[in-house]
Amino acid sequence: MADAARRLPRWSAPRQVAASFTMTDDSRWMNRVLELARRGEALASPNPMVGCVIARRGRVVGEGFHVYDRKKHAEIVALEKAGARARGATLYVNLEPCCHTGRTGPCTAAIIAAGVKRVVAAMRDPNPAVAGRGISRLRRAGIAVEVGVCQAEARRLNSAFAKWVTTGMPLVTLKSALSLDWRIAPAAHRRNARNRWISSLQSRREAQKMRHAHDAVLTGIGTVLADDPLLTDRTGKPRRRRLLRVVLDSKLRLPLKSKLVKSARGDVLVFTTQPLESARATALRLAGVELVRITGANRPDLRAVLAELGRMNILSVMMEAGSGVNGAALQARLVERLALFFAPKILGKAAPVFAEGLHGESEKMELMRNLDSRQIARDFLMEGYLRDVYGNR
Repeated sequence: MADAARRLPRWSAPRQVAASFTMTDDSRWMNRVLELARRGEALASPNPMVGCVIARRGRVVGEGFHVYDRKKHAEIVALEKAGARARGATLYVNLEPCCHTGRTGPCTAAIIAAGVKRVVAAMRDPNPAVAGRGISRLRRAGIAVEVGVCQAEARRLNSAFAKWVTTGMPLVTLKSALSLDWRIAPAAHRRNARNRWISSLQSRREAQKMRHAHDAVLTGIGTVLADDPLLTDRTGKPRRRRLLRVVLDSKLRLPLKSKLVKSARGDVLVFTTQPLESARATALRLAGVELVRITGANRPDLRAVLAELGRMNILSVMMEAGSGVNGAALQARLVERLALFFAPKILGKAAPVFAEGLHGESEKMELMRNLDSRQIARDFLMEGYLRDVYGNR
């Protein structure tokens, strides 16, 4: 595709033409771009979710979104649909167009060759190795480029990609259902079918939607022994890769008869501190469970676990664990995002949602600062980021 690129004469928009592009128009088309980009949820990873709209004279002439297995970037899909109508049009995209050759040719070359007059990007590429290069290439070709329309929403959409591409680590969302006094149900409570769930059915469905949007779900062996969960994506929505189900199991206590092991199809990964040559380890591997040994004191070192998941192209991890793992992850500052489902209950002496990691009222206030809430049936959900993966403190 790079061979097809040609340099167009530098174009300068007359003052009256530039004024005709209003922020209202740009926001309207960018909202459509973001809507298209979301269609790549669970289908674009390990690439970012990207949508594209090409508009000319107030009408859409081409649009598309990226799916990893189809290779073509959103801009290329939209340009192919627009054809000759792309000449003189405005191209809207939620992420800076690429200017390098990877699995496909550079999108900037195709945009230039198509005669697009103006490009509106919601945000720069968070990859420090390429950030700004696509924008510079387009401007050198005489294309007017604007950056920042709907930027906050675009950044949230691809925050996991940003974390992974800048650090090699996945973004971690800590999800939990808890009572108003910040407690989770004790094991005895969980075995009682009547009291198995703290949150409502509607909240559990919402949690499934969250799980679908992640590459992996992580829990500790204590939760597995207490609940015997499946930890699968049960939304029925398509996904490119199976949801990876990750268990921290220092002593390899994962039961061979557990739902996790029985349903393993190359999508159950256990991190342990034990040697991998034991009979127990062999039995788990024969059952379809993958094992990785990582050192640690009471459990495999969480930072090393996440680094290994990052090397496996896992961009996002949903942590659905007990108080011990939750607290350790918070204390190590490995959690970027919280999703807490509060039910209208008081559990009193039940286990806290965080066994460690929060010490004192000042830290609780810091935890709460950036959270938003919404009601779901009889529960309410509090969610938000603990830190900015883009480095804007």
